[in-house]
Amino acid sequence: MSKTVVFSASLLDTHLPVDVRTPLEYEEDHIPGAINVPLLSNEERVEIGTLYKQTGPHAARIRGLELTAHRFPAMVHEIAAAAAERPILVYCWRGGLRSKTVTSILHLTGLKAVQLQGGYKSFRNHVISHFDPFHPPGPLVVVHGMTGIGKTPFLLGLQSEHFTVIDLEGLACHRGSAFGELGLSQTLSQKWFETLIWDAFRKAPSGKPVIVEGESKRIGKVSLPGNMYEVMSKGIKVWCEASLETRVKRLIKEYGIPAYREGMETALLRIRKRLGGAKYAEIAGYLERWEMGPFMEELVKSYYDKVYYKTRDWTAEITISLEEYQAAGRELERFVKERER
Repeated sequence: MSKTVVFSASLLDTHLPVDVRTPLEYEEDHIPGAINVPLLSNEERVEIGTLYKQTGPHAARIRGLELTAHRFPAMVHEIAAAAAERPILVYCWRGGLRSKTVTSILHLTGLKAVQLQGGYKSFRNHVISHFDPFHPPGPLVVVHGMTGIGKTPFLLGLQSEHFTVIDLEGLACHRGSAFGELGLSQTLSQKWFETLIWDAFRKAPSGKPVIVEGESKRIGKVSLPGNMYEVMSKGIKVWCEASLETRVKRLIKEYGIPAYREGMETALLRIRKRLGGAKYAEIAGYLERWEMGPFMEELVKSYYDKVYYKTRDWTAEITISLEEYQAAGRELERFVKERER
């Protein structure tokens, strides 16, 4: 009989997770680090499910065996190669026949394998409960500042043993602004986004500060899970500043790419009402003539600075200039170390 285990994050440090669900199920969300070795294809799962409802479990299981038996040797070889002598954690949707079958076959070939009790659903419930309520592993330091000052590259360049940096926008594949999807493809599901955040926080050392960028509840098409947004709003706040000239230069460097032109036109059209007809026409004219300097400057002054942080009702514990990233990094590190004392 196959041995079953209850999900715990520590299993991911010792076992190879093997997802035997269909490719579509795996694509929507899966346990981090899992490989997909589907027992059934997307179409075959639909066929088996239909047969189960119309005829019953016996006929469905017979058909399932007909479809899958010839694949078992190749599946075993693929899983064994990926495991590289590690124990194997097998799961399907809810810990049913698919994962039980594969676990039993792996046992028959002498491989160390266990079946995840409750399957993917048990993992998903673990992620949901992690964020409701959300308790970060250490003090949460939230970096705020106006668009274009360079918060994301600043944070990505930070290296310190005193804190962990988690790039929420990077995980979301979106920059979190009206033009945030340029050059990116935000195709991930809400569930996978939540899994990525869960995995990032689980890897953060306990007790050490975690630095994130201040975000809205939504980042493009996905949302921060549970009460994470509320917890971030109560975190240690850092305000970052940079001159308008610096912001314009950084925005041109990031967005002023000819291949983004069509996307920029679409994004600008979406905020037309906020800009007003005359201002929209002015900014659209700069874009049409590819005059990136005045385009970015007017976008900052007429849109971003009026929309973002327009009702900032809190006070930051420290204000840092991002004119020079290295100096700003040293200042932030000093601030974090002093708070730890």
